Amino acid sequence: MAPATAPEILIPGVEDVIADARRHDGSDMSKDQTMVINMGPQHPSTHGVLRLVLEIDGETVVSLAPDIGYLHTGIEKTCEAKFFQQVVPLTDRIDYLCPMTNNLTYCLAVEKLLGLEIPERAQYLRVLLNELTRIQSHLVWLGTHAMDIGALTVFLYCFREREQILRIFESVAGQRMMTSYFRIGGVSLEPPIDFFEKVQAFLTQMPGKIQEYENLLTGNPIWMGRLKGVGHLSAAEAIALGVTGPPLRASGVDWDLRRDMPYSGYEKFQFNVPVSQEGDVWARYTVRMQEMYESVKIAQQALDGMPDGPIVADAPKIILPAREQMKTQMESLIHHFKIVTEGFAVPAGEVFQAVESPRGEMGYYVVSDGTSKPYRVHMRNPSYATLQALETMCKGRLLADVVAVIGSIDIVLGEIDR
Repeated sequence: MAPATAPEILIPGVEDVIADARRHDGSDMSKDQTMVINMGPQHPSTHGVLRLVLEIDGETVVSLAPDIGYLHTGIEKTCEAKFFQQVVPLTDRIDYLCPMTNNLTYCLAVEKLLGLEIPERAQYLRVLLNELTRIQSHLVWLGTHAMDIGALTVFLYCFREREQILRIFESVAGQRMMTSYFRIGGVSLEPPIDFFEKVQAFLTQMPGKIQEYENLLTGNPIWMGRLKGVGHLSAAEAIALGVTGPPLRASGVDWDLRRDMPYSGYEKFQFNVPVSQEGDVWARYTVRMQEMYESVKIAQQALDGMPDGPIVADAPKIILPAREQMKTQMESLIHHFKIVTEGFAVPAGEVFQAVESPRGEMGYYVVSDGTSKPYRVHMRNPSYATLQALETMCKGRLLADVVAVIGSIDIVLGEIDR
């Protein structure tokens, strides 16, 4: 009896990936000269359950194809079964490092359909918390990116400051990570008494902390050697591939929605948009570091100019009544019951709202058929678009450079596999 032979294990789609790569660059390289390997989906440097199919010639990357879907949640479809107000806590799960930015994008889209005018105090609170969200997201990026390269100390420093921000989020919304504070029409609650003092204490010390990170990294010869000249992406390539946010600005494109298409009162704030012309991993590092300084400035302006007044729009059939009113007014109690159990109807129509998230341009496309539930909710997330530029940045580079490039584009798989 002939001995059994082990079955050949094939990676789905790999042959097509290799063939497409060769057709694209005109390579006639024999398959025998290259090796196909998997990176992920369980790999610490992929920053989530991302699988990369790499074809390498020795240590040089010949082709690269992301394989996504391991974290698919079906959130977009789930939105269709929820009332408009119930979708808000779903959006914080899209990108768990900037939950309130997702809240804001969705709320702005629905508010456009409803024609709501948001009070100035609510706008300032939204700006303030969005900039704190940007800082804490960049802190996670910097800490994990540095750890990928081997600088472990920076990770501990970054999470030290991030902990302060999460405590601020917890004080205002009751939740550290999946923070859901914004509501259609404004914000959920008036901030607690000591909220502004905590924010001021953080903003006062944060510039010095960013300087600490720079002292550890910017002049470090190992850090510079691993980042400079690696993962180049030109402005034309970035635009063609749909790249937005810090990776786009690091390639020389001066574009930021907060300044160029302002929303939620951003036109009232003064700030610079950091831009670099190098287009490599180093440029993406320096742009984000400068962005943290600018976010501190914006948050300080929001804190200094915080107006008095209501925190929700004047829309009784959409906004839940105050709890004190529910205790004394039967109409308010009935009103609260109807909104919670039946939702509120949104005029039929469609709208697209985009904001500048820490990772780039985040857009929500919301369609209403006139009922209390959205007909369609689609998220245009920056990580999904930026991921397709990964091969352009890695082809021809060493395998070790792939780790640096992935860290530099700052992807979150939650918004890719939505």
